[in-house]
Amino acid sequence: MGQKVSPVALRIGITENWRSRWYALKKDYGKFAVEDEKIRAFVKKEYSFAGIPRIDIERTREKLTVVVYTARPGVIIGRKGAQIDKLTEDLMGLTKQPVNVRIVEIEKPELSAQLMAESIAEQLEKRAATRRTMRHAAETVMDNGAEGIKIIVSGRIGGIEIARREKMIIGKIPLHTLRADIDYGQGTAILTKGTIGVKVWIYKGEKLPAKKTKEKP
Repeated sequence: MGQKVSPVALRIGITENWRSRWYALKKDYGKFAVEDEKIRAFVKKEYSFAGIPRIDIERTREKLTVVVYTARPGVIIGRKGAQIDKLTEDLMGLTKQPVNVRIVEIEKPELSAQLMAESIAEQLEKRAATRRTMRHAAETVMDNGAEGIKIIVSGRIGGIEIARREKMIIGKIPLHTLRADIDYGQGTAILTKGTIGVKVWIYKGEKLPAKKTKEKP
């Protein structure tokens, strides 16, 4: 199962938090789920240059909160907050309800699997050598304190007729250890010969849940 389940999804509720945090009745659940996907797609498309690996959504009866994790917060906030005001207005027009946008800066973008996958895909679109690009990305991640990385690139690499897969593993990737802090991301390089998929796993060490202290009588 380790090869078929997203490491993030496998750890939801254990060491990872939900990306969408809200409760809805059966008649509203489908509408909210589709709306969440539209919000994520809109923000990723309009602000792809800001390095956004994750978008969390929280809902209450009165308000919708969109938490944007970004490597370049200044780009989204803009001068005197003009850009974030525009984003808030766009999301309010999309959802037809009050929206609060919160920006969270990523301290080490090099340890974000999603950003690394998108970076590799972008370089492949520029016709960079596949193995060299993978090696450079892996070394960058390891130099920034990661304990292991796995990269898989699959598709018509180099424009060949038959699709193949390139794989690179440095360090260790304990996919079945639930306390392991493993980040996962994927990207797609769109070329004239077809698309090339990129998957990245980054192991950052162990993330132990907080121990419960027993109350003294």
